[in-house]
Amino acid sequence: MPLLNVMPEGRQFEFAAGESLLAVLLRAGLPVDNACGGRGVCGKCRVRVLGGDAGAVTDTERQVLRREDLDRGVRLACLVHPASDLTVELLHRDRRNDVLTSGYLPAFAHDVDFSRYAACEEPYGVAVDIGTTTVVCSLVDLRSGRETAAAAAVNAQVHFGQDVLSRITYEIEHPETGARQLQTAIVEALNGLVRTACDRAGVAPEQICEYAVSANTTMLHMLVGADARPIGTVPFTPAFTAAQDLAAAAVGLVGAPGARLYCLPSVSAYVGADIVAGAYVCDLRGEQGNVIFIDIGTNGEIVLASHGKLLACSCAAGPALEGMNISAGMRAADGAVEDVELTPDGLQLTVIGGGPPAGICGSGILAATRELLRTGIVRRTGAFVRADKFYDNDYRRRYLITDSNGRRSFRLTDGPEPLRITQGDIRQVQLAKGAILSGFTALLQRAGITMADLDKVVIAGQFGAHLPARSLTGTGILPFEVEDRIRYVGNTSATGAYMALLSQRVRREMEALARGIEYFELGALDHYEELLADCLTFPAVR
Repeated sequence: MPLLNVMPEGRQFEFAAGESLLAVLLRAGLPVDNACGGRGVCGKCRVRVLGGDAGAVTDTERQVLRREDLDRGVRLACLVHPASDLTVELLHRDRRNDVLTSGYLPAFAHDVDFSRYAACEEPYGVAVDIGTTTVVCSLVDLRSGRETAAAAAVNAQVHFGQDVLSRITYEIEHPETGARQLQTAIVEALNGLVRTACDRAGVAPEQICEYAVSANTTMLHMLVGADARPIGTVPFTPAFTAAQDLAAAAVGLVGAPGARLYCLPSVSAYVGADIVAGAYVCDLRGEQGNVIFIDIGTNGEIVLASHGKLLACSCAAGPALEGMNISAGMRAADGAVEDVELTPDGLQLTVIGGGPPAGICGSGILAATRELLRTGIVRRTGAFVRADKFYDNDYRRRYLITDSNGRRSFRLTDGPEPLRITQGDIRQVQLAKGAILSGFTALLQRAGITMADLDKVVIAGQFGAHLPARSLTGTGILPFEVEDRIRYVGNTSATGAYMALLSQRVRREMEALARGIEYFELGALDHYEELLADCLTFPAVR
């Protein structure tokens, strides 16, 4: 069999002739950005061929990669199918990621069933939030309820696809190995985080007696090894939505003999335990007015609480709002542009970590879009204006440029390889904005509520916590009318897992809450296509 040599790691792997280079790298557990699940769309799985025959450059690669990159041997791993020995260099660089680990915590009764841990004198538990992009673990003393340590990281499954549909597609395309690979990736990542937290707290992993996990429905399926493929196809039927109580060892998680794994309940294929946790933490059922709860990520899940009745929907926002499917996109890590201001004196960029900009994350692309709309560089339709529409001395003209292939873009940085906002990037934001706003609007319409009737909009989640209200309303993700009613509650999924870890009563109440949330499919609504089309238009400048 031919050999693959990977630099700078200096590792070597056998592979079947004609196999996808991306598949070989993923099977070896090597980090490769892979937002689109290997479909050749995102252009993120770049490697540099140092030796051997990688085959002819494809038409897709000619469109996605720059001429100078192709000249120095850069290729897309998903489109390379080598037949003989090959040496490549990974171009991915690990960066410190900014992961939100906490959120609003209401008072609740500490109600642990210690009879479950009779064999463990000092029982500890782990509260886990598995997001599509990030994972958070909290090590908790079950007797005191005190968090003793925490650890967080990027979800290791991102190398199989940036969003849940890409990962489900991976399972579909690899029926014999896909589910196991995805489960192994998340279980090994969790075990690594748990060991890190235990080392920080001076606790042996064998003292862990309980896990409580909050996640979306797909992530829960992939954790326990259930078949996630039906979630990705009509009629979107998950294998389970009820809470799961399993042996932790059956999944492969570290812990004491007999340690248990509790997965919080879900509502449907696309309203998962993370949303149930958020609805519980924020006591939506106890709200006396009209409140909308939104968790913004690769999926936008929305719950409307109207005088104690809960109505929910979900919309496919896509990974653009987390920096993926964007030409210069990256996760919220060191080097990511997270805010943009366009002033008469020039551009002002805020970069995570304070160093030179390396790319742009979700909050950055939204801020850039907001500024382009505000200054008239992008029309409400999402199209760039021509540079000659501005006066010769107009500061905006200095940044609105034309690429060599005739496509308009906006330059964020100077130098030989500037970061740019392209027309395609704006379209990605526009699609995400349209999806979320359509869900928001459809919920109000279905409940017979007007914007004036809405008392509060609650924003939860890793991504939402980094978005100022002016970016949410300035890009039209949310209507201008609610800007003064927006509240942030942080990572309520992690908080819900913590509460469920420490209280049997909380578990019972969450399970009842999940059963009481009414879910409807946006796509099944009459005239939804017209609503979505209306919501794609950017708002007028204010």
